[in-house]
Parts: sequence; structure tokens; C-alpha cells
Amino acid sequence: MKKNKSAIQRRLIPSYIFLTFWSLISVFPLYWMITAATNTTVEVARGKIWFGANAAENFNKLISQNDLWGSMANSFKYSIVQTVLCLFVCSLAGFGFELYHDKAKDRLFALLLLAMMVPQVATMIPLFKMASGMKLLNSVWGFILPSISTPFMIMMFRQNSRNFPVDIMEAARMDGLSEVAIFFRMYLPVMKSTYAAAAVITFMNAWNSYLWPKVVMLDNSAQTMPMLIANLAAGYTIDYGVLMMGVLFCSIPTMVIFFILQKQFAEGITGAVK
Repeated sequence: MKKNKSAIQRRLIPSYIFLTFWSLISVFPLYWMITAATNTTVEVARGKIWFGANAAENFNKLISQNDLWGSMANSFKYSIVQTVLCLFVCSLAGFGFELYHDKAKDRLFALLLLAMMVPQVATMIPLFKMASGMKLLNSVWGFILPSISTPFMIMMFRQNSRNFPVDIMEAARMDGLSEVAIFFRMYLPVMKSTYAAAAVITFMNAWNSYLWPKVVMLDNSAQTMPMLIANLAAGYTIDYGVLMMGVLFCSIPTMVIFFILQKQFAEGITGAVK
């Protein structure tokens, strides 16, 4: 028995080596981003890949020359509001499409999926005119309204709602529970892993969004972190140490959110229902 176990382990050694190699390749850009944030521009340009002693100076330049904390606050505000509203709207739509579906709703859902094939740039001018006409420029609503309902999120909630136990809905109706109460008191707790996965995706998309905020946010006081990073990289002379320090600060919130919710994210993507 021990010989068979050791033979199996020896056969797995090449697989472990292969996976370790590609894991290191995948992690290297993150490592290089962190080390570059501690080096000078010259050291980054020369390809230095170990830690330096310039982290404090790069950080001081970043906060003295740019509104780092204001941009962070804007990104957090826009991303959190967009995530909360998107989860509510898309989960309600997915709930209705799957658990109250009929042929008419299926045809409507098919039309909704066609919107996924329309590139974002094709809708940019109409959206800007609508936001300008509604006086939503430089506002949180101008940022989030085009993204609080997305076909992908609705599809994700609808697909995962197929695992929702319909029998308990019938029992709840017999007990006199309203449809709104069924959604809030039964559907939300059961679909929590789907909500976690959707929250990670929506927050990361909102946090990393650049093109639409660049169009709708005309005032520098309303800029987000991706816009700040773009400004750092748009000068005639680029301080790569300061740039990578900004990229590091821009990356930390999304990494923290993902690591906190990674288990629920995996369960939600695979359609697990608890």
C-alpha cells in the first residue's frame, strides 16, 4: 500500500513542478508592481526586480502632487453605490425571469442578451447626451446609472436561480407570505454565494472603470483612481516609481475584496445554493 502511494506521489511530481512554474509566472507581475513602487525611475527602467529604499519618497510625491485620498474616496463611493444597486436590480430581475418565467419573458430575456453584443463605445455618445440633458455630469448618478443593470449579471442570477428550491416558495405562499417577503426573507439568504460572486465582479468592474468616468466626470475633483493613474502616465516625463506606487494603491482594495470573498466567489460562479 505504501509503495503504491509513493509511486502515485512520484508520478505527480511533474504536475506539481508545472503548476508551481506557472503560478510563479502568474504572481510575478504583482511582485514586480510592489517592488517597482519602492524603487526610483532609473532603477525601474533598468529592470530592477528586488525591493529598493525609495518607497517613502515615492509615496510623498504621490500624495503631494496628486489628490490620492480624494480619488480613493470617489472610487469607493461610486463603486459601493453601484455594487449595491446593481445587486438589487439584477437579482430582482433574475429572480423574476426564472421563478415567474413564461414564453414572453423568455423572448424578452433573449432580446436582453443581445445587448451583450453591443460594444460600450457604440453607446457612449447617446449616454453622454442623456447624462448631460439630465444634469448628471460630475455626479455619482451619472457614473452608476448606465451600469446598475447589466445583461451579464441578470443572466448570472437567472442561471443560479434555477437551483433555488421552488417548493419552499409554494409553502411560504400557503403561509401567507407575500412575494416581496419571499424575495427578501428567503431568496436573499439562500442565494448569498451568488450575491458574493456578483459583488466581487461588480465592485471590480466599477473600481477599474475608466472610459465612462473619463467622459462623464469633467471636474478633476470627481476623478477616480484609474483616472489618476492615467494622469500619472500621461506626462512628458513619467516617474515610474510614483506611477507604480499609485497602481499599488489602486490595486489594494480589489485584492482585499477578492481575498475576503474568494470562497463565496467560487461557490457563486459554480451556481452553489445554500
